[in-house]
Amino acid sequence: MAYSNPSPSSRFIITKNSQLNAKNMKRRSTEDNSSFAKKQKIAQQRKSLPIASVEKRILEEVKMNDTLIIVGETGSGKTTQLPQFLFNGGFCRDGRVIGITQPRRVAAVTVAKRVAEECDVELGQKVGYSVRFDDMTSSSTRIKYMTDGLLLREALLDPFLSRYSVIIVDEAHERTVHTDVLLGLLKNVQKARSISTCKESILEGRKKANNSAALKKEINAQCHILLKPCQGSKLSPLKLIIMSASLDARGFSEYFGGAKAVHIQGRQHPVDIFYTHHVEQDYIDAALITILQIHLEEGSGDMLVFLTGQDDIESLQRLIQERVRQLPEGSQKLLIVPIFSSLPSEIQMKVFKPAPHGFRKVILATNIAETSITIPGIKYVIDPGLVKTRSYDPCTRMESLKIVPTSKAQALQRSGRAGREGAGKCFRLYQESEFAKLADSATPEIKRLNLSNVILQLKALGVDDITEFDLMEKLSMRAIEKSLEELILLGALTADKKLSNPVGHQMARFPLEPIYSKALIVASEFNCLEEMLITVAMLLVDSMFYAPREKWEEARDKWKCFSHVEGDHLTLVNVYRASAESLEKSRLAGSKEKTAETILRKWCKENFINYSSLRHARDIHSQIQGHVEQMGLRISSCGDDMLQFRRCLTASFFLKVALKQPDGSYRTFDSSQVVQIHPTSVFFRTKKPECVVFNELIRTERNYIRDITRIDPAWIPELAPQYCSTQS
Repeated sequence: MAYSNPSPSSRFIITKNSQLNAKNMKRRSTEDNSSFAKKQKIAQQRKSLPIASVEKRILEEVKMNDTLIIVGETGSGKTTQLPQFLFNGGFCRDGRVIGITQPRRVAAVTVAKRVAEECDVELGQKVGYSVRFDDMTSSSTRIKYMTDGLLLREALLDPFLSRYSVIIVDEAHERTVHTDVLLGLLKNVQKARSISTCKESILEGRKKANNSAALKKEINAQCHILLKPCQGSKLSPLKLIIMSASLDARGFSEYFGGAKAVHIQGRQHPVDIFYTHHVEQDYIDAALITILQIHLEEGSGDMLVFLTGQDDIESLQRLIQERVRQLPEGSQKLLIVPIFSSLPSEIQMKVFKPAPHGFRKVILATNIAETSITIPGIKYVIDPGLVKTRSYDPCTRMESLKIVPTSKAQALQRSGRAGREGAGKCFRLYQESEFAKLADSATPEIKRLNLSNVILQLKALGVDDITEFDLMEKLSMRAIEKSLEELILLGALTADKKLSNPVGHQMARFPLEPIYSKALIVASEFNCLEEMLITVAMLLVDSMFYAPREKWEEARDKWKCFSHVEGDHLTLVNVYRASAESLEKSRLAGSKEKTAETILRKWCKENFINYSSLRHARDIHSQIQGHVEQMGLRISSCGDDMLQFRRCLTASFFLKVALKQPDGSYRTFDSSQVVQIHPTSVFFRTKKPECVVFNELIRTERNYIRDITRIDPAWIPELAPQYCSTQS
């Protein structure tokens, strides 16, 4: 009777539950349909890629060749599809891994996410990524994207990279320092792993060879490499694939002993290239006008604008915002999104989010967006044809920062960003005749940067004679000698150029330039490691201080609150601690994490501090502290005794000392370069100290020293006697 005549309340409950179940079933059905549709769309996209039609041929080529060079246009599907082909082709049997290196962390992260989505797996399981300070892999990861620098560091622990069956070096045309060193290392790893396999076949010939000395000579000839052959374990040969959209295949083929090159024909979508009729004197202004013309005259689609650095990006962002406010109300919907290397990863990821309905997204990027990453919605690319590069003079230890024309390879990569999802357009802000004058490829980094870190890493990898290490580019003997000299002075190498113990081994473990590694190790002895951790983290990011031009005086007044009388390094420590104190106060007040970050952002805005740089510095600090703790270094603070901290800076930065001259300029102690204090220093408008240590010597329109701290010149012979003896 109860069931046949339910009460009103029970009838309501039954009806409500039925409605909820129906809604849940409908929602699940909608989600399932949506998921199925998404999977179908991804499958169709994969089939339409040019590389899909040559899957079988590529697998055959990889099986037949230990080294293969693959050249395919941007958008052909190389980066995302080839690892999946190899996985399906059986190259991950017995728990082996396919490793894919990228020059930049943002590319490694975004491509890994895309491939995980295509494989319909959770990121970090079958497909994962590993970049400096961020590891999204597990024991089940079989397709692993990473930066080339991280794979180099992995080789310190596993010299034969025994987990990997295949290594794919992507975007090899960029020729970063890490890429060039990695290629040389992989060449040796291939030989060493091949010997572990072929040695058995050589020994089988013992029966045929009566002369054991001849047999020994044959084995030694096979083993003439810088890495020792594997001992006590048999490793399969390592497959190596060099890949790019704009590669000098001949040069790479010759380097790898006549390796075979495969060209993938076709791209998904066409890109129309446009040039200017006249020379553009101001590329920022030309970019602004082009952005507004596209927005007002072209069809829907987002824009990607390549610029030379953070300053250009922030300047253009302000100009766009000012001009957009002057447009008719219906034409003001432009969303400006910057991306450059010093931005924290979570902020970089914003470029991949779709713009709100009705808005057009304009991405202002450095060459970080030039390769490997696909930003959804991009239809228009604006390319001024310029890039900012660093070059280093080993004799003066001076770094120059110059804006130079891109290479043809870079220009092609940039234009290719417009054709990833559909037909696109690339607007080059220079004349077509200028394109013909561009170099085919950029000068490799290894020929224009400080080699100290490269040499330290090679020493840690067991390469005793740097000149014997087989690199694509022959290194300058002068550059090698100066770098070896620097490492000996820093204590990383012994007088006979061997890796010192423990300091050299400790320095090699840090993912930092040698001088920063040295500073952290020395700081443990001076009881100021807490302050040095902050200093190094703050020095590794772009400018911490930022102010709009119209609020410059207000910003300077705010910055005075952080200024330290002894210099810029301690000023940076003050900024970091003040921000941490603000964040801690908000947390103690019961603020949730998101609210606390909002409060920190507000604090940065009020004090004209670059929030992005500060967040990045906090991330770096956390990660370096982990390295320090693993190494057993004692973290302590010098408290208010900043004398100890300044003495520590002298003991580690002694190669970067400058003495004041009678005319108010400075002369570097090491190379006798006449330099000026950079306008961003706390000493720029105050009484200048007699002697300073600095972080960076850079040439722009003048020779400047940046990030400066006052020291006593009498400390130098006391704290760096080995250096003073070379100067006398």
